[in-house]
Amino acid sequence: MNNSWKQSTLCSAFSLSGKGLHTGLDLTVTFNPAPEDFGYKIQRIDLDGMPMIEAVAENVIDTSRGTVVAKGDVRCSTIEHAMAALYAMGIDNCLVQVDGPEFPILDGSAQRYVEEINRVGIQDQEAEKDFYVIKKKVEFLDEKSGSCITLLPDDEFSITSMINFNSRFLGAQFATLDDMQNFATEVASARTFVFVREIMPLLGYGLIKGGDLDNAIVIYDQEMPQDELDKMADALGVAHHEATDLCYMQTQPLRWDNEPARHKLLDIIGDMALIGRPIKGRIIATKPGHTINNKFARQVRKEIAKGIVQTPVYDPGKEPLMDVRRIRQLLPHRYPMQLVDKIIEIGKHHIVGVKNITSDEAVFQGHFPDEPVFPGVLQIEALAQTGGLFVLSQLEEPEKYSTYFLRIDEVKFRRKVVPGDTLIFRVDLLAPVRHGISSMRGYGFVGDNIAVEATFTAQITKNE
Repeated sequence: MNNSWKQSTLCSAFSLSGKGLHTGLDLTVTFNPAPEDFGYKIQRIDLDGMPMIEAVAENVIDTSRGTVVAKGDVRCSTIEHAMAALYAMGIDNCLVQVDGPEFPILDGSAQRYVEEINRVGIQDQEAEKDFYVIKKKVEFLDEKSGSCITLLPDDEFSITSMINFNSRFLGAQFATLDDMQNFATEVASARTFVFVREIMPLLGYGLIKGGDLDNAIVIYDQEMPQDELDKMADALGVAHHEATDLCYMQTQPLRWDNEPARHKLLDIIGDMALIGRPIKGRIIATKPGHTINNKFARQVRKEIAKGIVQTPVYDPGKEPLMDVRRIRQLLPHRYPMQLVDKIIEIGKHHIVGVKNITSDEAVFQGHFPDEPVFPGVLQIEALAQTGGLFVLSQLEEPEKYSTYFLRIDEVKFRRKVVPGDTLIFRVDLLAPVRHGISSMRGYGFVGDNIAVEATFTAQITKNE
């Protein structure tokens, strides 16, 4: 399991072979290292031009018996177990090549994928992970099926699934994964499951041609006529079973008493992987399934597509990366024009700073005595100082340099900033610094709301 804040990929490629659950074809799937910000992409190497499908929620076209993604006429099925393994193991970028229309089912779990990932190893990359942070309770309900997904804030990604199939063998069950580092031991080997009463209709639809008693939990909980049961066994190529003997029919016993609920955890993780960003939050799923999982993942993708910038996580009790003393070593500004109190985060391309707005700010003597409002021009200045700290912190002798505005664009003030507010600034580098010129995009937040935003260009010059 990779627990780094950096993006990661595989150290080297690996391949797995087996039959497809629905097609029955002999298939090989190969997982390859991929560059930063690549995400998950699936390549059909058996087709002319070897077309690529991006593994994201909006490319899902079918969720009836697994997750199917497509681009145009090119499709790939049964991807959820592999996606769950990549996501839970902390891998952000991977090119998956397959020589047919679905991934092999293997033993019906994600165990083989995890074993191979551990064998080849995980490589940290330079770019940072782009987390999707759950800030408040969100509920997604499918009234038709009664399925519900609830999201709650959490420091990490955790998940609980609750199922109830009103069966003597599979009644109410729940499973919880509080730490993704335990995925390999607590969830990965949980197998998919099917009721015998579902098998003949699935065969009638031309599905599960590769299904057998070795790659699924098979639950025989309602007695069938012997001739129908024999016909199904012949279709699957398995031994006949006594119709009066209700039982679990798979060749291996249950790995846990709640293995079906654990497999639902696996499926949810695989479907959440199609959001395209790691999540920080807790999922509570009641009667989960691929359909509601995908609907929810699509909704999150829509929120991301709106370009909504999330407030940086700020823990006032955590030691800052730069305190006031260090800031004064890098910036020439002093009271009342030093407008950044501390720096709490620095990444490869971004920085996060904090400014506490107090009632004794000098500017409030005239802006305005009876209704103190922190001026917008000073908010922009604070954004620029935060950006300047990022650029100067990359230099060998930062105290010998200063930054100056060249231009400011796309400025928006969205709410008043008043005494008692804490402004949290996030500034992102838009392009590499060249010839001492730096372009940045900055946001100032109060709580979960954007107060100010702007794009600005600055010049870094050596002091005379």
